[in-house]
Amino acid sequence: MKLQRKNGFRALTLGALAVSGALVLSACGSDDNTDGDKPSDGKSTAAAAGDVKCAGSGELLASGSSAQKNAVDQWVKDFQAACSGLTVNYKPVGSGAGIQEWLNGQTAFAGSDSPLKPEELEASKKICTGGQGINIPMVGGPIAVVFNVEGVDKLSLDAATMADIFSGKITKWDDEAIKKLNPDASLPGTKIQPVHRSDESGTTDNFTKYLNSVAPDAWKWEHDKKWPVEGGQAADGSSGVASQVGQTSGSISYVELSYATGSSLKTVDVATGAATPVAATIENASKAISVAKKTGTGSDLALEMDYATKEEGAYPIVLVTYEIACDKGNKADTLEAVKSFLGYTASEAGQASLNAAGYAPLPAELVTEVNKVVAALA
Repeated sequence: MKLQRKNGFRALTLGALAVSGALVLSACGSDDNTDGDKPSDGKSTAAAAGDVKCAGSGELLASGSSAQKNAVDQWVKDFQAACSGLTVNYKPVGSGAGIQEWLNGQTAFAGSDSPLKPEELEASKKICTGGQGINIPMVGGPIAVVFNVEGVDKLSLDAATMADIFSGKITKWDDEAIKKLNPDASLPGTKIQPVHRSDESGTTDNFTKYLNSVAPDAWKWEHDKKWPVEGGQAADGSSGVASQVGQTSGSISYVELSYATGSSLKTVDVATGAATPVAATIENASKAISVAKKTGTGSDLALEMDYATKEEGAYPIVLVTYEIACDKGNKADTLEAVKSFLGYTASEAGQASLNAAGYAPLPAELVTEVNKVVAALA
């Protein structure tokens, strides 16, 4: 069910972030790939800034989107010394699996790169006593189209050509359609090796939504968390995709920018119809996120992206990761910890840390709304 479009979120200046309660908790993620170093005074930068408010104790369980794993790791690293007696265990199992675990009552909240489906929303009413699940946007970023083609360092593609590549219609790197978009490149006759996610993924959902929205004549499938095309290579999770592309000559895939840069993968510039093909950067993704439309109602902050944007410098293949929680009826033993953690991630310090992790902070106007929703969770 498609909801009516609401207000757009255009302001992007982090200095204007409105923080309704500076909240944070200590988090020791089970999948942390950081070194855990602390400043010399033994306090995190957030603690020094007075952004810490600890609540709850024990272990807070969450799972879902692997797209936001590096962002969660950054939050964990920066603030793990702020509070004692409370840890967060976030498992990057993919959006689909994360939502299912939350619906099964196994976790306090889920991370998803796509809003709840109507059937998931209905199912949430069984675990949210007197309420239902809501989508709380928390982190954004570009989905980079990554490639590994010998002798090619720069590559531009448009949506239709990407659709033909990932559907299997274009099978060689020296295809005329690719040559036309890259007249100065020395394209080999290497076979194209498309790689997709094997697990249900919000990244897949957003990437196929882009193809379906912008190149419907070439991409015949509806968007979905499950890859719809038979054949090709598959890998589990964002890290698995990045690893597969890195070791497979002639390969191409889609993955969050932080995984692309972390694996030193080359990224495609997207030909959108603007004067110049647009690179996958944090700044260019922020331009696209800033014109997203709110489609959720009430405390639900689901967004709709303009994948067909031709604005100069706006990178169109973006995703926003949502934290999924109950508006009412959250578990009493974890409610305060959830509000503390999500309150920190939406704080000025939490959002400011995202650039270093390879993500785009949310627009300031949207952050204000997020903080109101988090504070009202019950």
